[in-house]
Amino acid sequence: MTFKRRYLMCRPTHFAVTYRINPWMDPTAPYDNALAISQWENLRQTFLGLGHAVELIDPLPGLPDMVFAANGATVVDGRALGVQFRDAERADEAPAYAAWFRENGFDVLEPKHTNEGEGDILLAGDVLLAGTGFRTSHASHAETQEFLQRPVITLQLVDPAYYHLDTALCVLDETNIAYLPEAFSPGSQAVLRQLFPNAIIATPEDAAVLGLNAVSDGETVVLAEQATHLAGALRAAGYRTIGVDMSELRKAGGGPKCCTLEVRR
Repeated sequence: MTFKRRYLMCRPTHFAVTYRINPWMDPTAPYDNALAISQWENLRQTFLGLGHAVELIDPLPGLPDMVFAANGATVVDGRALGVQFRDAERADEAPAYAAWFRENGFDVLEPKHTNEGEGDILLAGDVLLAGTGFRTSHASHAETQEFLQRPVITLQLVDPAYYHLDTALCVLDETNIAYLPEAFSPGSQAVLRQLFPNAIIATPEDAAVLGLNAVSDGETVVLAEQATHLAGALRAAGYRTIGVDMSELRKAGGGPKCCTLEVRR
């Protein structure tokens, strides 16, 4: 069987909200580890049901955000650009993900500049859309282009709630995206309008439930079930949608895409 996509995921065995490194996190609020695991498992089963392959990296104790596999690397054509986290709380995730890719035969680059993987670097057709402003440094964009050998389009994020590109923009297929204009600087909004004139524009309500933190295989979009307006817009544009509940993981600022790293061999 030929799988449409190959994803790397990490079971949220050690999921917790014990520190605050983004506006979604509140260490004083209750969280439910068992519910987080259940929601994650439903997401994994959804991908398997769509015919995708899902590989797993072992979760490590003391790394509650390791479940957000999208931040572990950016992988294009068998090359894995490693990550360097802004925050000390997540630093030890970087070598764990780099080791997994080395062990699985990928060419791995340990970066000199801060980047947080597919959180801020998204392949859209022949180009890489690269966010900056909160986590990934602008200097990393040149490093990304050199190693992954794809043109990089810099996009400036301006709203702290949308601290990673994948919270404000979803690549739907090789030619189109969905995004929240207000999350980007005026110049970046103009670039997105030029590159993607038929883009689906999300509402602030969609974005507020991390509706744009979605996973698309070009036909089916897996997104937060609470993002009802966005789901309707996607279906009107010809996409199939599957809603999933990621509300527990959203307490740490993550949704379906955060939990899913695409492995492109």
